[in-house]
Amino acid sequence: MIESAIEPVVFRWHEAEITALSPVTPHVRSVRLRCSLAEAYRAGQHVDVRLTAEDGYQAQRSYSIASAQDGSGTLELMIEALPDGEVSGWFSHLAEVGDRVELRGPIGGSFSWDGPDGGPLLLGGGGSGVVPLLAMLRRRAQGWRQIPAALIYSARTRAEAIAVAELERLAEADPNFSLHLATTREPGGKRIDAPLVADALARIGAPGKVFLCGSNRFVAAASDLILAEGVAPGLIRTERFGA
Repeated sequence: MIESAIEPVVFRWHEAEITALSPVTPHVRSVRLRCSLAEAYRAGQHVDVRLTAEDGYQAQRSYSIASAQDGSGTLELMIEALPDGEVSGWFSHLAEVGDRVELRGPIGGSFSWDGPDGGPLLLGGGGSGVVPLLAMLRRRAQGWRQIPAALIYSARTRAEAIAVAELERLAEADPNFSLHLATTREPGGKRIDAPLVADALARIGAPGKVFLCGSNRFVAAASDLILAEGVAPGLIRTERFGA
């Protein structure tokens, strides 16, 4: 049997070295990795991460990329510690700078964005589903701030909202970006609703691109609210996690 000498990049595992670790929220950790894939992805895409134990046992999981390409040769993941999560548990409690893992990707061509794709951008994230949208906003900030963008973000509490300080600074400094944060488990908090969606749309006008990422429940609710505002179904791109 003759095998091709050229293997698609997405199917090949690439060695990656952890270069930095830092807390993002009480349950989410930023992991910066040096890898050859660092200059070969679009904002919004994700990678498979594989760990291999000394006895050969392997575990893997998919994570969205949080960073925009910056020429550093590294990319950033934001990994939430999950109950009984083999991969997330290792990253949350055992991983150290200098450790090596494997990455495969990038994955998710339709759920990705770059500046030349245009906008306006309507983004909606639930919990850790904000991570690929954060990558899009970071990419936009590198040279496309003239493109109107609004982020609808649902989190349980402000303390659990990923990169909320960064997003608030961007909203204060950039008149073409607005943040619409809904906290569901704080006094006076609420879930996303029609007025919140209407406000986000009023800030950007008719969207050219819509990206939604989160649990099935969040994506379904956000999609229904956006469609009710007259946005064409064909504009909406979604990624979901959970049963």
